[in-house]
Amino acid sequence: MVAPSSAGEGLRSSLHHRGQRLTPQRQRVLELFQRTGEGTHLSAEQVHQRLLRDRARVSLATVYRTLRLLSSMGLLQELELPEGGRRFELASDAHRDHHHLLCIRCGRTEEFESPSVLEAGQQAADGRGFRLLECVLNVRALCPRCAADEALHLEGPE
Repeated sequence: MVAPSSAGEGLRSSLHHRGQRLTPQRQRVLELFQRTGEGTHLSAEQVHQRLLRDRARVSLATVYRTLRLLSSMGLLQELELPEGGRRFELASDAHRDHHHLLCIRCGRTEEFESPSVLEAGQQAADGRGFRLLECVLNVRALCPRCAADEALHLEGPE
C-alpha cells in the first residue's frame, strides 16, 4: 500500500497535468480506498457514508464525480454490476487482471484469478489485431446463501 502523503503527491501531480487541483475531498476518497486495501468493492453511497462517519464534509455528487475522475486516472478500478450499479476498488498492477463473481440477489462480490480467461482474452485480441489492455470477466451468479434461500422459496410450504 502506498503511504497517504506520497499518494497525495502523485495524485496532486496527475491532477495538475490534467489542469485540475487536489481538493481535500479527492484526497480523502483516495485515502479511504488505500485504508480499505485491495479487493474492497465500494459503491458511491458506501464511500459517502464512510466519509461522513470520518467527519468529512463531502456531498454525494462530489463523491460520484471524484470516483469517475479517479477511475479515469487509473487509480481506481470500476466494476459495473449487472443491475446497473457500480462499485469501485483500488487499482493495482499486481491485482489488475482479476475477475468477479457477483451475486445478483445480495450483491456479494468475490474475486478470482483465471489464467485460462486471460489466455482466451489474449487469443481473441490477437486474432482480431487488437492490443489487449485488460481482461476482466464478471460472472453473474447466486451466492450459496441466496441459492439456498431461493431453493426454499421454490419448494414452498408443504
